[in-house]
Amino acid sequence: MKISVGIGILLCAISLSCLKENDERYIFLLHNRFLETHDLNESHPEYGKTAYFEIIKEFKDNGFTVISEQRNGNVNAREYANLVTAQINSLIQKGISPKNITIVGTSKGGYIAQYVSTLANNKYLNFVFIASFRKNDLQDLPNINYCGHILTIYEASDPFGVSAVKRKENSTCYIEHFKEIELHTGLGHGFLFQPMDEWMQPTMKWAKGNYNFED
Repeated sequence: MKISVGIGILLCAISLSCLKENDERYIFLLHNRFLETHDLNESHPEYGKTAYFEIIKEFKDNGFTVISEQRNGNVNAREYANLVTAQINSLIQKGISPKNITIVGTSKGGYIAQYVSTLANNKYLNFVFIASFRKNDLQDLPNINYCGHILTIYEASDPFGVSAVKRKENSTCYIEHFKEIELHTGLGHGFLFQPMDEWMQPTMKWAKGNYNFED
């Protein structure tokens, strides 16, 4: 079952009637792999249910327009990133400033977001890559090229919890703002299944252009 939230990633984002004030801030939320092949009510055997709607509500309650859908069928990350990039470009063409658009990806969604960063090649877009970098990614995924304002968040107890600074250093696009946050929740990869302040608060500050995380 496909679920569309906010503008709707494949429908409403291309319509002028869906756009509000040009200073509105948008979040494209790209969820983890588990929801591609499981119902929202199903629990991961180790991490429990993905609080998809709760995460979206938290963003919306903080003033963001959220664009998201539940992906189906173990999608190809780069192909799906092409769809997302088209929606972003459509918003920009309608007058939304790139600095008001943030692409947030958790786990596999973070890899999709990295491909969006590569394909969009727009240094003014904001990106938050959550639990989506491993030591061998530079060798296994050589075609990813970071571009935009980049925040990476990872958990020290997670196998996906390593610094992506080498990817940033290998990228050819000028990156004005780049930060990394290492969490110590002890939850492994499960931290991203819930709307935890540890990752949601810095994500929202980043999406508001608060790149120094000032209060």
